[in-house]
Amino acid sequence: RCFYDQKILQKTFGEWKEQWSLCREKKLSLRADNHYRHLLLSLIFKAWRAYVCQEQGKRSKYDFAESHAKKQTLLRTWQHWLVYVDVRRTKHGMQSVALAFRKRSCLSISWAVWRRQHDQKCSGHKINILALQHWAQSLQFRAWLQWRELYLHTQDEKQKDTRAVTHHQHRELRRCMGAWLGYLNLHRVKKRQNELAQEFHQSRTLRRCFSDWQLSWECRRRVRAHGRDLEKQAARIALWRVFAHWKHYVVLCVEEAQQCELAEKHYKCHLLVLQKYWNRWKSRL
Repeated sequence: RCFYDQKILQKTFGEWKEQWSLCREKKLSLRADNHYRHLLLSLIFKAWRAYVCQEQGKRSKYDFAESHAKKQTLLRTWQHWLVYVDVRRTKHGMQSVALAFRKRSCLSISWAVWRRQHDQKCSGHKINILALQHWAQSLQFRAWLQWRELYLHTQDEKQKDTRAVTHHQHRELRRCMGAWLGYLNLHRVKKRQNELAQEFHQSRTLRRCFSDWQLSWECRRRVRAHGRDLEKQAARIALWRVFAHWKHYVVLCVEEAQQCELAEKHYKCHLLVLQKYWNRWKSRL
């Protein structure tokens, strides 16, 4: 019985030991499983935290890069705009200088052309005056020669030609007086016509200048954006027209004065010839 109890106790202790070892192994496996799960969860949490930190760093770097790119783009745009403004100012300055130089060159060329033409006309008028003087002197010389021949012929036939010469002189005197009176009337009519033509020309020029000025003023008011260039062009055109009319008027005045002077000289020469004839006729009587 003691042996049996001992065997039973040994068998029970062996079974309990096996059960205890099995329970211990189960506990160890559970603890190992828990430890493994805890380790996996900690690793997953660390990886997720590293991923989140990495994403936050990437996002912050992306935001910084985007703001830097915007700043660089804005800086480049500002620099290009400054360069464009400087270039535009330079172009405007060069354009104003070029317009001023063009205006001065056009005025100087026009003045040189007008001065050359005026010198040519003055020299031509001087040559015409000298030619007319020479022609008048030649006419006087021819008249003197004719008078000399006539005087010699009249000395030979004094008694026969006295009445004819007297009648011829009276007729020539009447004809000269009539021609002189006609010339005076024609000169008065011409003078009146020239005055009327001058007044009409001046009024027409004033109307044309006023209409041109009014048109240019309306164009300036309508197109204010391009007004400066148009005003300059209109002013140059008006100045050129006024200058052309003035030059034409000066030429007409000079020609009229020269014609009057030539007519007076011709009339004086004719009166001198008549006076010589009259004095000779009186002395011969």
